[in-house]
Amino acid sequence: MAARRLGSAGRGGLIARPGYDPRTMPSPDASSADLPEHVRKLVTEIEREIGEDAPDGHVRDGRDRGETAGDAAEAELTRPIVGHGSLHTPHGPVEEAVREILVEIGEDPDRQGLKGTPDRVHRMYAELTAGYHVDPDRLVNGAVFDVEYSEMVVVKDIPFYSLCEHHLLPFFGTAAVAYIPRGKVIGLSKIPRIVEMYARRLQVQERMTQQIADFLNDRLGPQGVGVVIEANHLCAVMRGIRKPGTVMTTSAVLGLFRSRDRTRAEFFSHLERRSPFE
Repeated sequence: MAARRLGSAGRGGLIARPGYDPRTMPSPDASSADLPEHVRKLVTEIEREIGEDAPDGHVRDGRDRGETAGDAAEAELTRPIVGHGSLHTPHGPVEEAVREILVEIGEDPDRQGLKGTPDRVHRMYAELTAGYHVDPDRLVNGAVFDVEYSEMVVVKDIPFYSLCEHHLLPFFGTAAVAYIPRGKVIGLSKIPRIVEMYARRLQVQERMTQQIADFLNDRLGPQGVGVVIEANHLCAVMRGIRKPGTVMTTSAVLGLFRSRDRTRAEFFSHLERRSPFE
């Protein structure tokens, strides 16, 4: 089911494109050694907490150094951010493309303030799209537990930052995720990590909303899932229609959230309540 669009301004239509489901992507083990270190650090941060071991106790990046996965994760999170591979090449294809853009808009890419810009842009996009490299199995890491609880679980006000795939401009806001367990619950910290995994990609808000809902539905087999995302899109603020304050809301509802009105109403009522910490 496609995400339901509740409101928009200045946005292009949803483009259905395959290949964004992590389950259909190549295994991260095959490419993790090729990632820049600062991206591997971020991927590790999304996948697990410092000191958290994988179920098999293996090191996350496959290196056999007698470390536990927790040791490796902590090392990744504390290692200084440096690049490697193509990020050490001052005239790589990405850098050359950025230089061409600078020339095209009338700038001098060799002036002091712009000399390092192509390299910085390359590093930035590698970081902002780190979600492509997150292994969903490592992210969940066995944190699905048998619990006899059948009422609604709601995690809201989850901040995220993503990139619109149409203009490569940011959109950002908050996500609310809810599900009704069917004998299984997922660790609390995993839900913001799931949001982060899908946000750090080139996205449209509609697809991101649906991906989060589908992921939880597939992993938990719950009675229902509901996801609501509210975001500001700079493609509608900085360019085009130029309407500051425009907020786009998308929702995806599965199971009881779709078939039962009172369940859906309860979910939306939770979203209206102010946080006690505000």
